[in-house]
Amino acid sequence: MKVAFIGMGTMGAAMASNILNAGHEVTVHNRTREREEPVAAAGARRAESPMEAARGADIVITCVSDTPDVEAVVLGENGIIQGANAGAIVVDMSTISPSATRRIGAELAQKGIRMLDAPVSGGSEGAQKGTLSIMVGGEAADVQKAMPVLSAMGKSITHVGPTGAGQMTKAINQVIAAGVYQAVAEGITLGLKAGLDMDKVVQALSGGASGSWVLNHRSGNMIRNEYPLGFRVRLHRKDLSIVMEAARELGVFLPATALVEQIENGLISQGYGDEDLSAVARLVRRNSGLE
Repeated sequence: MKVAFIGMGTMGAAMASNILNAGHEVTVHNRTREREEPVAAAGARRAESPMEAARGADIVITCVSDTPDVEAVVLGENGIIQGANAGAIVVDMSTISPSATRRIGAELAQKGIRMLDAPVSGGSEGAQKGTLSIMVGGEAADVQKAMPVLSAMGKSITHVGPTGAGQMTKAINQVIAAGVYQAVAEGITLGLKAGLDMDKVVQALSGGASGSWVLNHRSGNMIRNEYPLGFRVRLHRKDLSIVMEAARELGVFLPATALVEQIENGLISQGYGDEDLSAVARLVRRNSGLE
């Protein structure tokens, strides 16, 4: 397939590379143009704009930071909507507002362009390994058409409902992730204060009811108090803004999520916004006398 990929960030560059390695013809574009270079060196074509990248593409993927960024690259001047052919499928793999997703999809439909919202979970590791979990909203026929490309990036691909359902599913993912990260941070800190060998504690817990991806892959950060980048605190905080907006619209009470949102606000104000999300342990450790 001919695939255009807009957004060469930590996730996007790896995802585009996996599509290229799967044998598809790939064109890339990024606002900061030098970020296109590694994928271009591997065989991708470079485009001057989202409009140019979309010309002739069967699938146009966006993976950018926030709702305004998606609106700009899809609907803006020199945007995808100006270059994509009728029948092309725009696959937005960013994490953005479900209501904005539905609005963007409606505008694309007026031009005969299809849309899937397909946010992901699995972090930079999953993007590099092609093992992302992809939650897809849109029409079943469009999901089927896009499946060869989606399969190059993800291991678990689930069609969860109509346009916007993928983004709502991702919002739920971020609610659950917020709670799990916070709970693991508290548990690890409790064990450290008790003087336990926390590597052995994690091993013991991993096979039981409290086992989780966060416990297995991020508890070491919390034990060592070192937070190398996997998924940035500030990006999760952006996602929680989307969550809380949706919760207000639906009248849903999310007390644990609101707490983590405030903790992340504090981390960002202290200069930790670009650390991994496991840095939520900083506050628990500090208030427990470990720093």
